[in-house]
Amino acid sequence: MKKILFTIITVFTTLIASAQFSIMSSISMPEEGSDFEISSISENIGVGYEINEKIMAGAVKNGENYDLFGRYYFENIYVSLQAPIEEASENMKIGAGYSYNVWKKLYIEPNYSIPMKEDESGEREGEFIIGVAYKL
Repeated sequence: MKKILFTIITVFTTLIASAQFSIMSSISMPEEGSDFEISSISENIGVGYEINEKIMAGAVKNGENYDLFGRYYFENIYVSLQAPIEEASENMKIGAGYSYNVWKKLYIEPNYSIPMKEDESGEREGEFIIGVAYKL
């Protein structure tokens, strides 16, 4: 039993020590007549785990709920898939973005995403988002 516990602890320690975590968020523009607040940044905050150079997976806050996301990188360009934890197949979004290194480990990430399914009116309205990420 001690060997199994030691093996599990060693595996998790190695994963955490060799892993690259990212803290990320999108910047929401305030409505007209409103001032920019900290909630404009913290509303969609998330954490990503870089599995290898090309793949990242994580979770991001989406309003009151949480979404899971995955990214596949081609150099600094990435394609992404984001889905809520509940009813994921109905609400998936696919997108593409660019990760621009601004300063040391701080990145600006403009991206565009579009729902995979049409809404009730038969439309799929995409959105352009400016994000920030800090790689730990």
